[in-house]
Parts: sequence; structure tokens; C-alpha cells
Amino acid sequence: MQAVIFDMDGTLIDSEPMWKEAEKQVFTSVGVDVCESLSARTAMMTTAEVTRFWYARFPWSGKTLQQVEQEVIDRVSSLIAKKGTAMDGVKEILEFFKHRQFKIGLATNAPQCLIPVVLDKLGISGYFHAVSSAEHEPEGKPHPAVYLSTLRKLQVPPSRCIAFEDSFSGVMAARKANLRVVAVPAAAEFEHDKFSLSHLKVGSLAEFSDVHIDQLAKKERGYVVE
Repeated sequence: MQAVIFDMDGTLIDSEPMWKEAEKQVFTSVGVDVCESLSARTAMMTTAEVTRFWYARFPWSGKTLQQVEQEVIDRVSSLIAKKGTAMDGVKEILEFFKHRQFKIGLATNAPQCLIPVVLDKLGISGYFHAVSSAEHEPEGKPHPAVYLSTLRKLQVPPSRCIAFEDSFSGVMAARKANLRVVAVPAAAEFEHDKFSLSHLKVGSLAEFSDVHIDQLAKKERGYVVE
């Protein structure tokens, strides 16, 4: 194996609650009834997709979709800068791969402008050789485009690259791009069957080791090793 690509939100940084907070504040301010049942359907969308989702159900006036989308992004950026924290084992796993001379990439559904905010907040900018946002792709995850773009930047074939993802849509995107996929689900979802699509499942980044690299190198089709 030669490279590794990380998802960002929920994999490197514990930002999911901040996205929920920002979206509820901003969309409520323009008259959207942000209920849990509908909100759950937007969890893995890009910010533009989320904005279109709510507008289709609760159309507002006075602000464009782009203005509302930017308000969400600005609010998330502010929250991350104030209280963003790394997921367990982030710096350790980046050192692990750096020591083994892996190329390190980032592939996220989040807007491009949030990538430096997160990496700077966590103090990990210097580890990454390439970063990509689905903002610049026709579709976000589960479409594989953002992974394919990152692979091109890293100049490695997908069969020689590992992906780390916390969500089912992210796992799907990485699998469609033909990477070796490690799922790092939240504790509440760890036993869910949907993560059987991954090649490997771990409870946190801190659990990953050389043994897992050897296992992933031998994988051709997806099933979970624990």
C-alpha cells in the first residue's frame, strides 16, 4: 500500500454536532421547520444539497439559496474555530502513515473553505499531500468523484490506497472508487450491517496497526475483518 485518504467530518474532527447546530439555526431563521426525521435524511449531503432539500419543502423569500448556504458554512466555520476537537487517534494515525512514507490525502463533502479551518484547528495541515472537496465535483459522496480526484492528485492507483470513513455514504464512495476501505463508525452504529461493505471496521483510528495494512493489501472484495 502506498497512500491513505481520510474523510474529514466525523472521521478527523468531531464536527457533526456543529453542522446540526448551524443548519438548525440558519434554516429556522428563514422559516424552515427543521424536524429530526427530515434532518436525518440530510446528514450525508453537501451543503448545497442540504440547502436545496430544505428549500424544496419550505421555500423562503428574501435570501437566495447561495446566501443561506453561505450562512451555514460561516456558522460551521465559527463553531469549529471555537470548539472543534479531533477524533480519537488522529495525530497518532497521521504520524503512523507519515513514518511509513505513505502519501496522505483528504476527500470530503464539506466546502473547500472549511478544509483549512479544520486542519489548522487540529494542527495537522502539514501531513497532507492533497485535499479535495466535493464542492468541485458534479456530485458528493456516495458518488466516487471526490475520491477519484484525490487519487489523481496523489498519483496512486486505487488498489494501493486505503480510505477511512465514518459514514455509509462515504464507504460507498470509496468502494466505488476501488479503494481499500476502513470504516470507523460511531459507537451507536458500530454493529450495523451496512458497514459490511467496508473491508475492515475499527472502533477508532487509534486501533489501526500494521496488521491491518497487511489484511487490506490482500483484500479483493469487500467484507469486514474485525
